Amino acid sequence: MAKVMLVEDDKKLARVVSDYLVEHGYEIAVERYGDVAVGRIRDENPDAVILDVNLPEMDGFAVCRKVRGWYAGAIIMLTARSGDIDEVLGLELGADDYLTKPVRPTVLLARLGLHLRRGAVGRVVAAEEVIELTGMKLYPKRRLVERHGKAIDLKPAEFDVLLVFARSPGKVITRAELFGQCNPGERYDFRDRSIDLRVSRLRKKLQLDMTQPNIIQSVRGIGYLLVDAK
Repeated sequence: MAKVMLVEDDKKLARVVSDYLVEHGYEIAVERYGDVAVGRIRDENPDAVILDVNLPEMDGFAVCRKVRGWYAGAIIMLTARSGDIDEVLGLELGADDYLTKPVRPTVLLARLGLHLRRGAVGRVVAAEEVIELTGMKLYPKRRLVERHGKAIDLKPAEFDVLLVFARSPGKVITRAELFGQCNPGERYDFRDRSIDLRVSRLRKKLQLDMTQPNIIQSVRGIGYLLVDAK
């Protein structure tokens, strides 16, 4: 049974979310205070953390910043604010996902299950799939990317984007398709630029030779494609 820590100071919401997740087979620990949550995450090492942004004593961004360096589980952030800046900040701090309140329980359940499955397959070594790209190797089960035997430091959201491209080299992928595969259960909004932000950061990390075109190319008005030169 997967253990999830819910860090939420709204008692009513915490109870509703906890009851729903317990009904679907999860073990839930609830914490109201951000500063206390940091120590509990370290000591209890849950499989995933559902983290509200607005918390007493220490907000969710600060909690995410403090634990991300050593906590390997999934972090899903919740906020009542819908601004892109908050979402970008959460992803930059290392959150795996970001949902706006009011959160639909079915969507939260789907996203939580997705991230836990990704973490679980990352611990399986047998019959490991390897995807080879230009000068790189992707190991989906371990969520690892190597260039010439050296790991490339990618955030979880960046790895998700690269994996979508790697499974369809040479195919134009629309922003809506890319968003859907990286954010299951969420409806795409054409005004949402989070996918473009992830692609931009991924490009910078993958391109060593600035005189050469990036392997992830833009297709004007449509989306992106990965050009594999091997």
